[in-house]
Amino acid sequence: MKKIVLKVDFHAERIKQKATKTTSGISGVESVNVDTKDKKLTVMGDIDPVNVVGKLRKLCRTEIVSVGPAKESDKKAERR
Repeated sequence: MKKIVLKVDFHAERIKQKATKTTSGISGVESVNVDTKDKKLTVMGDIDPVNVVGKLRKLCRTEIVSVGPAKESDKKAERR
C-alpha cells in the first residue's frame, strides 16, 4: 500500500469535489484526504501515482509532493 501526497490547485469548490470523486473512483484507492488550507490531497491504496496525477491533471494543476509506503506500525498496534 502506498501513500501519495499531491499538491493540487483547487481554484473552486466544484473542482475540489470533482477531484475527490475522480480520485476515489480509481480502483485500488482506499482513502482520500483533502487539506484545502495547504492545497494538498493525500491518497492511500494500491495505486499507480502517475495514473492518479494523469486523471487529476484533466481537472486542475497537480504536482506530486511525495510517494511512499503507508505506515504499517499503526495497524499493528491496533491488532494487539
